[in-house]
Amino acid sequence: MRSKTLPTLPGRCPRCWIRLAHCICDRVPTVATRTHVVLTRHERERFKSTGTARVAALALSHCTLVDYSDQPELAAARLEGFTDAWVLFPDDEGPRATADLPPPRHLIVLDGTWRQTRRMLKRLPPLQALPRLWLPAKAEAPLRLRESLDPEGRSTLEAVADALALLEGEAVAAPLRALHQLFVEQVFVARGVLDEKTRAHADKQST
Repeated sequence: MRSKTLPTLPGRCPRCWIRLAHCICDRVPTVATRTHVVLTRHERERFKSTGTARVAALALSHCTLVDYSDQPELAAARLEGFTDAWVLFPDDEGPRATADLPPPRHLIVLDGTWRQTRRMLKRLPPLQALPRLWLPAKAEAPLRLRESLDPEGRSTLEAVADALALLEGEAVAAPLRALHQLFVEQVFVARGVLDEKTRAHADKQST
């Protein structure tokens, strides 16, 4: 397990976890959605400064954050009430959400690595029968804090924005996409690597 980053570290914002000189909290938008977004976060993501579920929760006015630990029954108990829901996960083992279904009241988003989220899905019984929402392939990937080897990989904030674009339209998704860009850039600025990362990303997109 990677070392933990604590929000109480000197010089770090306790809300966005970026160094105070580059804090984005006064620029986080309030995004009102019809869909209730339930961010179900793996315990290892909780202490990563690069975790975007935390930032998504700051912006979404209709959002619940559920932490998943080595006692999955605790998270399962909190998820039991979300029956009119879809799970944002590309999984053939469950029913697939399609355009002919009525839009869900709740969107459950699993936050973690592919391996972690697959395990979470299997260990959370309330999610087993829920329709799975698949996201279409992206024409171009944005700058990210963590590069994905999977072409379909996305950060959690990015995935939420893409899902809400499908469910509610681009006007809802746009401020979340802008927030993702802001968060990534300010983290890289704080690390002194923004120019390097931007050039590497541009080179990768051009190949």
